[in-house]
Amino acid sequence: MESLLISKQDGIGKITLNRPDVYNSFNKEMAMGLQSQLDEWAEDPEVRVILISGAGKAFCAGQDLQEAIADNGLELHDIVEKHYNPIIEKIAHLEKPIVSAINGVAAGAGANIALACDICVATASATFIQAFSKIGLIPDSGGTYFLPRLIGRQRATALMMLGDKVSADEAAAMGMIYKAFPDDNFAEEVQKIVSKLANMPTKGLGYTKRALNHSLTNDLTTQLAIEEQLQSAAGLTADYQEGVQAFLEKRKPKFIGA
Repeated sequence: MESLLISKQDGIGKITLNRPDVYNSFNKEMAMGLQSQLDEWAEDPEVRVILISGAGKAFCAGQDLQEAIADNGLELHDIVEKHYNPIIEKIAHLEKPIVSAINGVAAGAGANIALACDICVATASATFIQAFSKIGLIPDSGGTYFLPRLIGRQRATALMMLGDKVSADEAAAMGMIYKAFPDDNFAEEVQKIVSKLANMPTKGLGYTKRALNHSLTNDLTTQLAIEEQLQSAAGLTADYQEGVQAFLEKRKPKFIGA
């Protein structure tokens, strides 16, 4: 698929958005391809972490507007319902770590897909823009859900209404993303993160992700019960047994992701 570059090595599944001539903006092929790849790797035990990045000078500029306004194109509600909503649902519920590596502009749906990932890192030169208000639209792709939870309602509202450009350093400082790295060693730092995640107890990380998803709507008592349930499940994994044994033997654990 020309719009996506796919590779798998050492437990790391890499997806590169590959429409650099249009700043990796989404068309139907890219959206459906990303959905399909996420589904495939959700069931692939060889993939223990997923990395999403962009080719060229941008991460993703959001929706390809030429497709959106084409005479034979989909209506906006179809694009949101069939292209973006499933991507966000799959990212949120796939029980493996998903890292977004932002190498340039992340705008509109591109910004919100990046922020929906479990860990978002960026080059110092990258920028984030809630560009929807500039063309009379509202933030989609989970933007109104994730962004207020990351940075607070007041700041999220201002960024969405004003469409301000946010630098990577500013995004890190306000808690929008995990970290910003210098451009020169960005690839190396990203590789360190995904390599570490690929060698960690994948089942436990998946349960952590599930617990965090529940925490967004649960009260404390309900959340404590979820923690108890998932902790019990984690205690039955092979990686828990290995982790305890390695601790007792004072050696580095060798997790297998099971």
